[in-house]
Formats: sequence, structure tokens, C-alpha cells
Amino acid sequence: MVEENIYKVALNSLSAHVAMLDGNGIIVETNKAWQDFASENSLSGPIDSIGVNYLSVCDQDASSKSIGMGIRKVLAGELHEYFTQYPCHSPREKRWFALRVVKYRSVSARKVIVTHENITPIMKTQKELEKSQADLQEQKKQLEETNIALKVLLEQRVQDRIQLEEIVYANVHEQIMPHVEKLIYSRLGNKERSLVETIQFQLKEIVSPFLNRLSSVSRVLTPQEINVANLVREGKTSKDIAEILDISVSGVNFHRKMLRKKLGLTHNKSNLRSYLLSLV
Repeated sequence: MVEENIYKVALNSLSAHVAMLDGNGIIVETNKAWQDFASENSLSGPIDSIGVNYLSVCDQDASSKSIGMGIRKVLAGELHEYFTQYPCHSPREKRWFALRVVKYRSVSARKVIVTHENITPIMKTQKELEKSQADLQEQKKQLEETNIALKVLLEQRVQDRIQLEEIVYANVHEQIMPHVEKLIYSRLGNKERSLVETIQFQLKEIVSPFLNRLSSVSRVLTPQEINVANLVREGKTSKDIAEILDISVSGVNFHRKMLRKKLGLTHNKSNLRSYLLSLV
């Protein structure tokens, strides 16, 4: 009697809904969790379900036939255990249960124990994870489409830049340079001719990569230092540069010294003009 009470207490202490079936699939015992679920959900028949043929109930529903087959295989000894998950939604909430069927460990009795464990929190978490993954995949797809669009725009920008460069190059060579060349061959004084030649050189520089390369260091160069750098690269002497920029030769030399310092040429013997030419 004491052992039976311990058995009953243990069975009723389980959160899982437990039913014991005999060899024919008839429910012979249930625990309190099973009975409470039957009462709360207004299931037909007695609350304890004793006497109900569980296999017949499974056979009546197409979605439960596989469960009936699993129970029969455990009863027949073909399976040591049967396990599955199934939805059991109510009008008020969505629910999922894990069903497990094991053989009753008794030599004389041919029975099985069926447990239904509520796994709704686990399934809801899984559904949320699946939704999050789906959302991430959608975001990834949108990002990929955005990247493709940006790539197309960048390619178009490159094409536009090339086209603009071609237009500038054509305008300089066809609309401006002929007039500059006429000025060079006209009757000009030495200083004026040097100025026009400088203009011609600078126009050529506009359509060459030199100024683009020099722009990387122009942040630390003054406008006058940039002018001196351009004239040095052209091959002008300090005297020529002084006349063109209308400054003293010593002033030119000072700017040359600052250029060497800012370009990192102070401690080596590199030629300033050669270095500037290497920037092309």
C-alpha cells in the first residue's frame, strides 16, 4: 500500500500528461496532469480517460495514424521507443507537444506508457529564430540588390568622369591650345613669352595625371610652392622662376628648400625636378 502511494505521488508530480495503455491500446491509468488537461479543454468522455481505446482515437484522425502505428510497434517489441512532435492548438493559443511511447518494464504485463510534454515555449522560440533567419535572409537579399545598384552607379560615375575628361581634353586641345601657340610665335618679350609658355605647360598639366598625383601632397604645400614646383618640373631655372613669379631668386631658393623638406628630400641627394617628374 505504501509503495502504491509513492507510485501515485510520483506519477501525479510529473508535468507531462501520462497515460498507461494495455496490450489492446486501452487506457488503464492516467496522472493528474492528464486529467487536468482533459478538464481544462473539455475533452469528451471521463476526465481520467480510463477505458478509452487510445489506438482507436488515433485511427480516427489521419494526422494521428502514425502515432497509432508507433504505439503498436512498441507493444510488439519492434521499437524500444517511439517519439514525435505534434501541434495541438486551441482557440485561445497555439500549442505544441512532444509525445513519447515506452514499454512498461514488467515481465508479466504487456503495457506501454504514453507521455505528452508541452514544448510550446521551445517551439515558439524556434519559430521566432526561423522568422529572424528569414528576416536576415531578406535583409541580405536587399543589401545585395543595393550593392548591385551602387556598383552600377559607380561604374556609371566612372564612365561619366572619363567622358568629362575627354570633353575637357578635346576643348583644351582644340579650342585653347591653338590660340596659345599663336601667342608663343607672336612678337612677345622674353618675360611675356615665358608666361605664355607657362600657361601652355599648365594647360597640358590639366589633362595629365601630374596634378592629380601632386594633389596628394598639395595639402601641405602653399599656393606659391605649388607654382614653383610646376615651374621646376618644367625645367625652369631659379632665375627664370623669379622673373615669371616676380619674386627674388633667394625667394625661389627658399621655396625650393621648403619643397624638398615637405617632399621628404632633405636627407638625400635626389634631384627635385627628377622627383617631380616621377609623380606622373
